[in-house]
Amino acid sequence: MLYSKPTRYLIPVVALLLLLLAPPITARSQTDHEVRADLPAGGELSVINPRGAITVEVWGEKHVSVMAAVKGEKPNRAPVSIKRTDELLAVNVSPLDIGMLTRVDLTLRIPERSRVTIIAETGQVVVHGAPAELNIQTGYGDIRAEFPSSADVDIDAQSPAGPVVNKIPSLVKASGATNRLQLSLGAGGKPARLFSKRGRITLSSYSSGASSPAAEEIRTGPTLIGSDANRPAAGTPSKPLTSAEEIEEGDVVRVDTELVTMNVSVIDRGTNRGLTGLSEKDFKLFEDGTPQELAHFESANAPFNLILLVDLSISTKEKIGLIRDAALRFVNAARPADRIGIITFAKTPIIVSPLTDDREALRRRIGEIIEPRGSTKVYDSLAFAMEEILKGAKDSRRNAIVMMSDGLDSTMPNVTGEGSVLSYKDVLSRVREFDGVLYTLWLDTTYEPLSVLDIQEDTFDTAYEQMEELAEAGGGLFYEVAKLEDLAGAYERVIADLGTVYSLSYRPTKKERDGKWRAIRVTLTRADAVARGKRGYYAN
Repeated sequence: MLYSKPTRYLIPVVALLLLLLAPPITARSQTDHEVRADLPAGGELSVINPRGAITVEVWGEKHVSVMAAVKGEKPNRAPVSIKRTDELLAVNVSPLDIGMLTRVDLTLRIPERSRVTIIAETGQVVVHGAPAELNIQTGYGDIRAEFPSSADVDIDAQSPAGPVVNKIPSLVKASGATNRLQLSLGAGGKPARLFSKRGRITLSSYSSGASSPAAEEIRTGPTLIGSDANRPAAGTPSKPLTSAEEIEEGDVVRVDTELVTMNVSVIDRGTNRGLTGLSEKDFKLFEDGTPQELAHFESANAPFNLILLVDLSISTKEKIGLIRDAALRFVNAARPADRIGIITFAKTPIIVSPLTDDREALRRRIGEIIEPRGSTKVYDSLAFAMEEILKGAKDSRRNAIVMMSDGLDSTMPNVTGEGSVLSYKDVLSRVREFDGVLYTLWLDTTYEPLSVLDIQEDTFDTAYEQMEELAEAGGGLFYEVAKLEDLAGAYERVIADLGTVYSLSYRPTKKERDGKWRAIRVTLTRADAVARGKRGYYAN
């Protein structure tokens, strides 16, 4: 894994749903319980917390400060992530897999130039100050927005099932409770859009330098809601924590310039079979020859988001049934916890199914795969699949793409049709930066050319070599498939190999971001074990 290419985020609310794993963030720890992060140049910031409250203060510093506190069931995984592209900084609380009775409250300080979008579910959202742009959306949680009396803000506040209350003294004409208020403070200009499905929205103002409940909450830390003794229990409660517990540095997942993650598969040296059941102590990792300390380890049992990318330009009406059958075998072989998506391509990629764990839906959609027409865009389609898996990956699962193709892009000599916009060099670079693993299955479609207009042997060789190089760059494996009839068996071997992939994360001892190549080597304490994965990354 390392850093994925940044994607252009035009609509803030939609942008939140598209970002899961992302490239580096310039972050540094201020205290044991505070993480600082730099905003992108455009000021785009998103905060998502379905597990608690969000309190935000606009301050005079240039960076974002993030603090978090947890109460209830102790998280079984890191509940907070901070991620950054060139255009968006995202602070997210995991919606699942951290304990059903866990509550996480976030406290942030943000620069005035921030263009912030906040999404919460049941927790209250409190904002003190006027950022460059403010978008808030809650389900059942209340919204409290406190603006400086000297600010120039255009406010649009709406709650279809709850009241919107204006307590801004200078806007007495708009006072009272209603379901929607649209008003301007000062000269207007800074948009503030507030929406709650069922919560209460309260608008107020404060004089410059004056204190407020929101600012006081930020100084003293978030107030956490404990268990209600008068409320009947649902399910089996976990052992509660006696008090609010601040999330420390090790409990925050930060995708930043300090954290590097590698996906590594492990095989037996003698049998070439995958090895499972290894633990963190079995691995040693070196960067440019220097030993590194592992900060995070995931076993081979951790689930995947899997994209099956299928080249249909090589099929005929007689062969399309074999491709469908092989895809069904792939779905049947995958582990129940894995989410699967399917993309086919020829002239253009087609999403047969987005990522899902609904096996029956997958089988139905596979049965509807039809033979496409047109040229072959191998490079563009692979880039599309990498972008698609990151859009659909709204959790912290590992990502993998399994591509079946003969590798013949229509940009290659004598390969008919319109070829990819991206060059091979471009897509290879993206694969090296892809946050996941790439497996390639090369299907042999070679034939004896009868004229100079036919595809020549050198072109077939180039396609073969490119498919092999893509797998190596993607940290996966390269498989040769002699004929379509062998495809199903190859898919099953890939699924078996994915079950031997471990994820290792570390913070490099060399902190400089000089853009140079950093070579990574992974060794194992077991003499019979061999680790395979990406060979390094560029320290951008």
